[in-house]
Amino acid sequence: MRTRLVLLSARLLDPVTGEFLPETALAVSAGRISALGADRPIRALADSSTTVIDLKGAVVTPGLVDGHVHPVSGAELTQGLDLSGCADLHAVRETLARAVRTLVPGAWLHGWGLDPNAFGDRPVEAAALAPVLDGVPALLQFFDAHSMLASPRALELAGVDGPRTFTQAAEVVCDDAGRPTGLLLEDAACELVERAAPQPTHTERRDRLAAALRGMAAAGLTGGHAMDANGDSLALYAELDAAGELPVRLRVAPWCQPGADADTLRALIEQQGSGGTLWRTEGVKLFMDGTIDNGTAWLEHPDCHGESTHAFWPDPEAYTHIIGELHRAQVPTATHAIGDAAVRHVLDTVEKALATGDGGVRHRVEHIETVPDDTLRRFAELGVVASMQPTHCCDFTRADHSDNWSRRIGEERAWRCRDLWDSGATVVLGSDWPIAPYPPLAVMAGARHRRPSRDVTQPPHGPEQALTPLEALQGMTVNSAYAAGEERHAGLLAVGHRADLTVFADNPLTTPSTDLPQLPVLLTVLDGRPTHRAAGL
Repeated sequence: MRTRLVLLSARLLDPVTGEFLPETALAVSAGRISALGADRPIRALADSSTTVIDLKGAVVTPGLVDGHVHPVSGAELTQGLDLSGCADLHAVRETLARAVRTLVPGAWLHGWGLDPNAFGDRPVEAAALAPVLDGVPALLQFFDAHSMLASPRALELAGVDGPRTFTQAAEVVCDDAGRPTGLLLEDAACELVERAAPQPTHTERRDRLAAALRGMAAAGLTGGHAMDANGDSLALYAELDAAGELPVRLRVAPWCQPGADADTLRALIEQQGSGGTLWRTEGVKLFMDGTIDNGTAWLEHPDCHGESTHAFWPDPEAYTHIIGELHRAQVPTATHAIGDAAVRHVLDTVEKALATGDGGVRHRVEHIETVPDDTLRRFAELGVVASMQPTHCCDFTRADHSDNWSRRIGEERAWRCRDLWDSGATVVLGSDWPIAPYPPLAVMAGARHRRPSRDVTQPPHGPEQALTPLEALQGMTVNSAYAAGEERHAGLLAVGHRADLTVFADNPLTTPSTDLPQLPVLLTVLDGRPTHRAAGL
């Protein structure tokens, strides 16, 4: 079998022990690591067609995998105006005003990354942005991607002039007179207005996705657990894969929403395993609640506004039934559960499913922003994977609890990565891009220092919940492989394992957490093929 790639003079880092392997070189054939050894014998495996790279002492790890990412929707949402740097309402207005001045008359303005903390004590409504958006159709996505602000003109063009009823916990927020305030909560409400805006062409969407994925590869990612398959996402993945332009291996979980009937469920089950060379449909994504920031999480006690009291599924038992059916069909599930009541219900549901005797299915809970002490141990007991996004805690909450999230539910311990890890749970780390940036080194750094990425001199939020450097690396290598049921052929530097590799200029375990995001990624290898190679390597 032809040797496709040889890496020499490498420091091969074992993500299990945190130590370097005794070997200094590896060879790749047919997308797998085919040999490990000293430089000279491995070099002898190469022929004239082999790519040979002298790493000059660089550090090789198994390829980093983002445990929770939205490639297609992220590529679309981040094409608008970036509002993530706006710390207060004045900054939001100034940023919008500059953008409005460049708009063609009648054009829509799209923004993303809006932080509700910017509104301070004011109600979160479109009136706070008048007259900047006077006559301008605008859709401004909040950072959680579960809510948005629509300008009066956008509401008018969409024909949204009052409250609506949905089959899920969504809302067109209205004032006492029944007039929409512009605040739209959850997808069903947001889509009412989004449909009225001009849509990108297929080619535009494909190009945006390809560019985003190339950026992920350059940041060191070789894989991602894609938590949606909306619209023509699967067709886009298939198109890039067929053209040899898919630089990240994707495991895709399509959504199952409230109201799903037997035919919908059957289609989701039949879809499992479909895909291409570097992507496949594996699992189903569900929602048990929304977000704490917009009052749509499901908490055991209401927040300070009396909100976050209901599940996303109007009938939580319907969710329980769906999970049971998917479990019996051996389909793994990933459930968005942020509030403590939502997390508890998911674990109760999995426990009921496991009682049927059908084992071997790995279910997951996504986000887990707040979880009671008596629930922690159940993750390990039930074999449920804990999927965490530490940069959410870093960038959207504050150590002094003055942020919107903390004000809503008090000084509760949040994003309990340490406690979940110590309880025996398998913790997987991810970005949830576009909610937070996708560079994996920043995700790992956040898990270690729990400080705002824009200013790491600020105090950490819950430093007692930090992970060690090795644990952070495991959260994006061996643990992500386990969560996908791929631990026998992914997540390790071992013969027979996938040749998905990330190469750093230095050891990520000894690089200080605050410096980690700047550690150069020299080479990214997917399926034995370089997808990113730094200049001079």
